[in-house]
Amino acid sequence: MAATATAILLTLGLGASATACGDGDPESLVVYSGRSEKLVGPILDAFTAETGILLKVRYGSSNDLALLLAEEGDKTPADVFLSRSPGPAGYLDDLGMLSVVADHVLERVADGDRSPDGTWVGFAGRGRVLVYNIDEVDAADLPDSVFDLTGSEYAGRVAVPGSNSSFQDWFTLFRLRNGDDVAIEWLDAMVANGSRFYPKNGAIVEAVGRNEIQFGLVNHYYNFQKVAANGGSQRSANHGFAPGDDGGLMIIATAAVLSQSDEKDAANRLLAHLLSD
Repeated sequence: MAATATAILLTLGLGASATACGDGDPESLVVYSGRSEKLVGPILDAFTAETGILLKVRYGSSNDLALLLAEEGDKTPADVFLSRSPGPAGYLDDLGMLSVVADHVLERVADGDRSPDGTWVGFAGRGRVLVYNIDEVDAADLPDSVFDLTGSEYAGRVAVPGSNSSFQDWFTLFRLRNGDDVAIEWLDAMVANGSRFYPKNGAIVEAVGRNEIQFGLVNHYYNFQKVAANGGSQRSANHGFAPGDDGGLMIIATAAVLSQSDEKDAANRLLAHLLSD
């Protein structure tokens, strides 16, 4: 029960052992990554090619890796933690497990994209959009706000990836910005309005493209991928909500240096690399 409760707190935001390197050994870092190898593997490989610093990467769920780090405590081999969202990093920060990031790294990141105490930085973002079928929906009739989707004109026409981690991360931010009552009222209204729940963003974009459903709440890049793969046969496009609307909140992936790491300089070099153009 305690583990389950902790996992919920992580979501809401509330390996091999490393050995010391000898003088002639290459410098190395242990990275726990909650971002998939497909997404960050090439970036990490480029860092090694550029610096000669070897990376031992353990991939997994951000929440699971944060729980593992908490269990390992000051005996963890990890030097760097990459998370899909701020929640797991904030959990470790509350445990005192994160080091303050170097100034030369922090100065690259806007205040709103890093922790107030400088223990993690955002290095990538996933924008939320409304994907729609371009044959069935007039662009002039697209909504300005995610709150509009509870209206009768959208009844039974909107797909939501309810069990998807990105949607859950977005809903956490939505809840924090609007309060529990408003957030739950919106979700209940979406259900009452006949919104259909799909397991993944990609499945929603595919369903919208074949007009199985007309709208869907997804990460911005999924439709780009489908259009690149299918060309003109992909009958969908992204719609951004009005500036400042919660439907378009950016979910940032975070990077942090573990406080027990003996390789903080190299770890901060990795963070700087993640933030480079």
